[in-house]
Amino acid sequence: MAFELLRRYGFKVSPLRFCWFLNHEEIKAEIERDCEHSSSAMLHIFRASNLVFCGEYELEEARIFSRKILEKIVSTGKGRLLQQIEHELSFPWFARLDHLEHRVWIEETEANVLWKGKTSYNRISCLYNDELLQLATLNFEFKQLIFKNELKELKRWTEKYGMSNMGFGREKSTYSYFAVAASFTSLPHDSYVRMIVAKTAIIITVADDFFDSFGSLNQLEILTKAVQRWDSRGLSSHSKVIFDALDDLVSEASRKYLQQEGTSDDISRNLKDLWYEIFLSWLIEANWSRNEHKPSIDCYLKTGMTSVGAHLMVLSSSCFLKPTKKLRLTPYEPLTKLLMVISRLLNDVESYQREKEEGKLNYVLVNMMENPEFEIEDSIAFVREIVEKKKKEFLELVLMDGLSDFSEPSKQLHLSCLKVFQMFFNTKNSFDSNTDLVEDINKAIYLPLSRTSKCLSTQTFLKKKHIISKLHMNFQFKHYSKINFSGMRLMTPKIGVGFI
Repeated sequence: MAFELLRRYGFKVSPLRFCWFLNHEEIKAEIERDCEHSSSAMLHIFRASNLVFCGEYELEEARIFSRKILEKIVSTGKGRLLQQIEHELSFPWFARLDHLEHRVWIEETEANVLWKGKTSYNRISCLYNDELLQLATLNFEFKQLIFKNELKELKRWTEKYGMSNMGFGREKSTYSYFAVAASFTSLPHDSYVRMIVAKTAIIITVADDFFDSFGSLNQLEILTKAVQRWDSRGLSSHSKVIFDALDDLVSEASRKYLQQEGTSDDISRNLKDLWYEIFLSWLIEANWSRNEHKPSIDCYLKTGMTSVGAHLMVLSSSCFLKPTKKLRLTPYEPLTKLLMVISRLLNDVESYQREKEEGKLNYVLVNMMENPEFEIEDSIAFVREIVEKKKKEFLELVLMDGLSDFSEPSKQLHLSCLKVFQMFFNTKNSFDSNTDLVEDINKAIYLPLSRTSKCLSTQTFLKKKHIISKLHMNFQFKHYSKINFSGMRLMTPKIGVGFI
C-alpha cells in the first residue's frame, strides 16, 4: 500500500521494497498453501503492480504471482475479500472510470469500512466512518445532479446544430458525455472542461463517419479547405452542419477563455489549426481507402495518431484547467504523443474486423501487409505488446515529477483520456455498440445509490463537514522514515472517494 500511495504522488520508490519475497521459494510456497491468509497482501501487491514502469521486471513478476493467488481464491468461492478480488481481476485498472469506482466502493463497503488496509478490520477512524461514507454519498449524488443537467444541455446543443440527426454514422452524445464525466472526476463542479471535451468528441465522431463512409472525395476536400480558411462559404448539407457546430464550439471556447483569463490572449487561431490538422488527416485516410493505396506502417501511424483525435480533446480543454496550460501546437510533448499512439492502437485492435470488411486501413492490417508471414493473431499480439510497453512509458510521465512540462491537472487529464479509450476498446469495440455501456451510463448518471445506511441530514452534514480538515495524513511505513503528507498534493483526488 505504501508503494502504491508514494508512486501515485510522484515519489521515486523501488518495487524491491516489497517484491523481495519472490526470491524465497519457501515463502511463496506458504502463500500458495494458505491463500486466504495472504489474500489482503496479494490484493495490495496486485493493485500496486498496476503502476508498473518500463524495466520493472520484479513488479511484473509480482503481478503474475499475485494474480495466480487471487484467481485461486476466487475459484474457492469464499473469502472476506472475494468481491474486491473479483472486481480487481475482472476490470483492468486502465479501463476503470473513477466515478463508477466510487460508486462500487460506496455500495459494497460493509459495516461502513471506508478503506481496508492490511486486514479487513482496519478503519480510518471509528469516529468518522459514518460521516465519511455519507459525505462520499452526498458527493456522488451531487455529481449525478450536475451530470444530468449538463447532459441535457449537451443534447440541446446537438439538436440545435443538427448533429443528432445527420442520417448516417454514430450518434454518441450520451456516450461522449458519460466518458468525460465519469473519468475526469477531479474537476470542479462548474468546470467547462466536461462540455468542451464532450462537444469535441461528438464532432470528431460525426465528422470521422462523414469522411469514412458518407461524403464524396470532392465534398471532403471542399470541407477540409473550408476548415483551413475557416469560412463556410460553398458548404451545404452535412458539410455545413459539421462546420457550423465546429465554429460554435471554437467561438464558445475562445470567449470563455478570454473571460476566464482576463487577458487579450486569443486561443481561437490555435484551436482552428488543431482542427484543420485532424480534418487533413481524415482526408488523407479517405484518399487511401478510395484509391486503395497501401501506406507504410510508419506513414499510417503518423496519420492515424492524429485522426483518432485524443490530443485534440486534451489540448483544447487543458486551457481551462488550473493552472492554465498554454495551448501549444506541434511538436507535441512526449506525453501527448504517447496518448495519441496508444489511443490509435487500442482502437485498431478492436476495430480491424469491421474496417477490413469496409475496405479501410488499420494498424493490425497494415502490419500484416508488411509482414506476410503474420497471421491475424500474430499481428494482434504484436500490437498489444506495443500498447503495453507504451502504457508503461506513459504512466511514468504522468506519475513522476520532473519528466513532463505539463501541470499535474494536465497530466491527470491525459491519464483520464487514455482510460476512456481503454474502457471503450478493452476487449471489444464498445464505442460502436448501442447497448454495451447502457448499464454503466445509468449507474453513473441516473440510478440512485443502493445503500441502506441512514441518510446524513443537511444539518448534520454542516456540523460534520469539519472532519475533512481534521484528518491528519501522517503514517509510519516499514522501510521508510516518517513521512508527513500534509504538504503533498493530496487535494487532487487521484485515489479514494473523490470530493468535488
